[in-house]
Amino acid sequence: MAKLRHIALIVTDPEASAKFYEQAFDLKVVGRARRGIYMSDGTINMALLKVEGDEKPGVYHFGAWVDDLEAGEKKVADAGGRYLAGRPSSPNSFYECKYRDPDGIVFDITHNGWVGAVKEVVPAKEEAGA
Repeated sequence: MAKLRHIALIVTDPEASAKFYEQAFDLKVVGRARRGIYMSDGTINMALLKVEGDEKPGVYHFGAWVDDLEAGEKKVADAGGRYLAGRPSSPNSFYECKYRDPDGIVFDITHNGWVGAVKEVVPAKEEAGA
């Protein structure tokens, strides 16, 4: 089963946005990229990407972590998803494959996940040994 583990936001100022999300939700900076900052709550990775070109601030895309990239791509295509762009460049790459759903909404699938995200979440009861 695919796990939702990534969301990307287009923002005007990644540094200011990171400060906001750190203060408002206790998210932590886990990485930096060419156009932004990666944050995490320990389960989900959130990319804060600086506006480029004619982009507008808002939700850019979401991402799902799959067990097997080829099988995940086939499942998406069989369900009506359309390949958009991207391929991992190495077995350890965090890069993802981008698709569009039938309404044109962009999403990623990856088999390696995102920095600061975890694939399997242990429920709080199990963590506490209850």
